[in-house]
Amino acid sequence: MSIQIGQLAPLFSLRDSDKNLINLADYKGKNIILLFYPAAFTSTCTKELCQTRDELSFYNDLDATVFGISVDMPFTLAKFKEMNNYNFVLLSDFNKEASIAYEAIYELWIHGLKGVSKRASFVIDKQGILRYAEVLENASDYPNFEALKDVLGKLK
Repeated sequence: MSIQIGQLAPLFSLRDSDKNLINLADYKGKNIILLFYPAAFTSTCTKELCQTRDELSFYNDLDATVFGISVDMPFTLAKFKEMNNYNFVLLSDFNKEASIAYEAIYELWIHGLKGVSKRASFVIDKQGILRYAEVLENASDYPNFEALKDVLGKLK
C-alpha cells in the first residue's frame, strides 16, 4: 500500500539527538512537519535544515512541530545539531522504519550505500492525517517549502 494524502500518517518511535525516544503519537493535537534528508553534514541537507532553523518562528506561529529525520546515528545528529545551532528535533531512523513507512528511502544510493533516506517532506495535521507529501528522487533537489507552508497555513 502506498502512502496517500488524506490517510492516517504512519506512526513511529525514534531516538532524538539526545537519545530520548520520541513517539509521533504523542504529538497528536499539533501540526507536524517531517523533513527526511539523506545525511548529516552534506551540503544540500545542511542548507535545507539551516533554512528550517532560520524560519522556525513561522512554523511555531502555525502551531507546528518540526522533525528532521535521517538514518544517521543519534551521536552524529547531536554533533550536526550542535555545529549548526538547529533549534528543532533531529531524529535517528537508523533502523529505517520511518523512512520505509513514508516511502522515503533509497534502496541504493551513491557509492553503493543502501537504505538511505530520500529528501522528503510531509505535513501531518492535528488529527494525524497526512496533508502534504513530497518525496524527491534526486538528493540534490530542494524541497518545495512554499507548497509546504501553503498547506500548513491552511491548517491553522
